[in-house]
Amino acid sequence: MAEKKTQQYDNQSIKALKGADRVRKRPAVIFGSDGLEGCEHSFFEILSNAVDEAREGHGNRIRTTVYRDHSLAVEDFGRGVPLGWNEAEGRWNWDLIYCELYAGGKYDNNSEASAYEYSLGLNGLGACATQYSSEYMEVHSYDGKVERSIRFRRGEVDGELTERPLTRKEAGRTGTVVHWKPDLEVFTDIRIPPEFFSDLLRRQSVVNAGITFILRVEEEDGSFTESTYCYANGITDYLSELVGENSLTMPVAWHMEAKGRDREDKPEYKLKADIAFCFSNTVSLLEYYHNSSFLEHGGSPDKAVRLAFLYAIDKYLKTNNLYTKNESKITFNDIADCLALVINSFSTMTSYENQTKKAINNPFICDALNNFLRKQLEIYFIENPKDAEQIAKQVLVNKRSRESAEKARGDFKKKLAGSMDVSNRVEKFVNCRSKDPARAELYIVEGDSALTSCKLGRDAEFQAIIPVRGKTLNCLKCDYARIFKSDIIVDLLRVIGCGVEVKGKTKSDLNSFDLNNLRWSKIIICTDADEDGFQIRTLLLTLFYRLLPTLLAEHRVFIAESPLFEITTKDQTLFAYDEFEKAEILRKLGNKKYTLQRSKGLGENEPGMMWQTTMNPETRRLISVSPADAAMTDRMFDTLLGDNLPARKQFITEHGSEYMKDIDV
Repeated sequence: MAEKKTQQYDNQSIKALKGADRVRKRPAVIFGSDGLEGCEHSFFEILSNAVDEAREGHGNRIRTTVYRDHSLAVEDFGRGVPLGWNEAEGRWNWDLIYCELYAGGKYDNNSEASAYEYSLGLNGLGACATQYSSEYMEVHSYDGKVERSIRFRRGEVDGELTERPLTRKEAGRTGTVVHWKPDLEVFTDIRIPPEFFSDLLRRQSVVNAGITFILRVEEEDGSFTESTYCYANGITDYLSELVGENSLTMPVAWHMEAKGRDREDKPEYKLKADIAFCFSNTVSLLEYYHNSSFLEHGGSPDKAVRLAFLYAIDKYLKTNNLYTKNESKITFNDIADCLALVINSFSTMTSYENQTKKAINNPFICDALNNFLRKQLEIYFIENPKDAEQIAKQVLVNKRSRESAEKARGDFKKKLAGSMDVSNRVEKFVNCRSKDPARAELYIVEGDSALTSCKLGRDAEFQAIIPVRGKTLNCLKCDYARIFKSDIIVDLLRVIGCGVEVKGKTKSDLNSFDLNNLRWSKIIICTDADEDGFQIRTLLLTLFYRLLPTLLAEHRVFIAESPLFEITTKDQTLFAYDEFEKAEILRKLGNKKYTLQRSKGLGENEPGMMWQTTMNPETRRLISVSPADAAMTDRMFDTLLGDNLPARKQFITEHGSEYMKDIDV
């Protein structure tokens, strides 16, 4: 190997990035990423300034426009960003705000004289960093009498500050419009999906009660699609919308205000918070917002909620002797499984973990929220004894179900251990010769008769078969303990080979799923084209949806379409898979003599027919099952066979008449 040559490293090797290069060459330092996520955060920085202005009472609307060329515009109706000369700094404000990192008007928001009390923007980085990372940026500021404008290109000012008096029609207009295009020289991708904007603006409307957020998206024909987001009562309306009318308890709304400091030698600051929560069997939610920023990773508020709710509910259980003898304590996960909670907090000083503002770590905020929640929960349990009893019972149910499921999954892992040589251990499983997972296929068939037909009609080199005996367990309604006691399900999972995906908050070692251990390129559900066959197929899809959803997402699960009709002429046999195909075949046959009959069940098919219609890769018809298909199946199962009684009543009311002919009277 040739000796590696190194460049000289001395005093002249050290360089300092200047101006726009401080962001353009290292965007991830500010935005958290140089990809699409970073580009999205640059938009949030501009939106944050508009939100701060509106929350201080200056304007009640914010308009976002997404253009076809991926440029963006944010318009507020506040006081207008000051762009003129700053005597104290001896510089233009447009230069300070958009060309100087660590410059802004929110450093003194903990003082009485501050223009912003509770602001989302704190560091004086966002506007400048976004300008630096843009292909171009235009800023227009309106103060009711004059419009001031400045333009930038790739981090440099492009022209001079311009001023013009507002026309009579424009008179009184105030606010700021920022129009910019993220630069592909900075970000690897600037194609922000519309869903990002709708989700972000919806969240902002939740935590900024009464402020209207407008989203305009330019379509291919140049027209604009407009959406509006506004929650008059903020998180309370949002929570009620999420949980609906079938919650265990009614939503509770609390407000708190406090003053404190993170350390004795640190300055005192103000905190206020709105808390809304309820308990539900259908919705589980923990969302935290601070100064309008969604705390994806929580931090101080999340820690406070976990400490307070666990303390209060555990204390209630102990006080009322609801634990059995020697029973282990509840965990917060047992509470979280039925808790829907949103906290919207603000503080005049905030310690974010980084510029992306996805978590805060203020000790005072954690302590203040924890103490407040503990006291309020204690009072709530006293004043609402029926709700307290219901909450306690549900948390204990969650705990005991979790423990039972963990034990069952532990036993199940043992069953799956050493699942090689499955042909010797799984009853009636017919393996193929190929050991190549990229080629091998697994057919799941209905009963022993179909097993025989498929076995004789298959290509034994790469096609394996396993029959299901009787109807598979409804995995939607059963707990894990019962599921893992089913020999049919356990055998099927052992043959599939990749383990099982465990939903819920449990020990990580209980989730045995590993896609790399999947032994099949395709898993094909093959049942008769009748009511029994459809039901078995649906039960199997539900099994995959609950225990192996990744296989659906990876498009590894298929349905083998079986023909409904067999049309035989003197010299050929044709198959039709629906009424339309049957009619088309008969039209083409014209005056030829033919015999038409309903296709037999799979167990009655000849091997040649089985190969031609169901197993030959060249002629068979397979339907790929998507997660959306499985989700629809899940919803229908929940409606018809689950615990959703209101949905079942509605379905019967709307569709019951369609099935009157099938009633056995």
